[in-house]
Amino acid sequence: MWCWRKRVRSPWPAWRMATDTGGAVRGHVELAPAKINLTLHVTGQRADGYHLLDSLVVFADVGDRLTLRRADRPALTVTGPMAAGVPVGPENLVLRAAARMGVDLEIGLEKHLPSAAGIGGGSSDAAAVLRGAVALVPGLHLPADQGLSLGADVPVCLMARAARMRGIGEVVVPVEGLPPLYAVLVNPGVSVSTAVIFRSLARKDNAAMLDVLPRWADAGDLAAWLAGQRNDMQDAAVAAAPVVGEVIAAIGATAGCLLARMSGSGATCFGLYADADAAARAADALTRPGWWVRAARLS
Repeated sequence: MWCWRKRVRSPWPAWRMATDTGGAVRGHVELAPAKINLTLHVTGQRADGYHLLDSLVVFADVGDRLTLRRADRPALTVTGPMAAGVPVGPENLVLRAAARMGVDLEIGLEKHLPSAAGIGGGSSDAAAVLRGAVALVPGLHLPADQGLSLGADVPVCLMARAARMRGIGEVVVPVEGLPPLYAVLVNPGVSVSTAVIFRSLARKDNAAMLDVLPRWADAGDLAAWLAGQRNDMQDAAVAAAPVVGEVIAAIGATAGCLLARMSGSGATCFGLYADADAAARAADALTRPGWWVRAARLS
């Protein structure tokens, strides 16, 4: 059962009605932040094949940008530095999200996050459409499953703040009191299939996190605790794409890195740092041809 009952709000001050210089309304803007799995414990598998997870999730201040307008028929335009290869037909998750809300939208997706990268790009985009549709259409409400039918990551992306995600993604509980945390995000330009990684797992009945999460005094304290936790998909991802291991090692070698780990099913990896300057310096040091590298603040 869905456990978060509060009315969802965009986590960014940036939802607004965008206007041109003459004041005409051009559309509603939503940001779709990158999702980072600080931990990802695979704790079981249901009879229907769905995997059970226990994950501490945070969101970065980098992401995609969506502009939504009411329309006579659904339409999607994809632009931005990561637009190549993104489908614009009905299979795209943002159009499926609009259809799930029962509203025709013209959607402009400015793509800044790599696709199939373990940072929830498509799920966060879909969640942004759900939020935007509610803002655009008076009386419209979020679906009862909070978007779970669109994907396991959509409910947590709909909340778009620090949270613990369990079950198949349907149990999402906010996590309070995380210390300020800075990161560098690195994707080496390869795609890793989530389905292949799940099939490759050595075991699927691993231990969950503690029932009650601790309180962390600062970023170093949190990183030390995280070091004792896991991403149970990381080893399988490294076996499938050895460059993932190279990325983790390169991040871990940067000055001030508190923890280096893979997010989700990969191939994006992250390093944690105590301050923004250290993260920025790490991003500079990690620049490689073909690598997507961003310094970010996590919330």
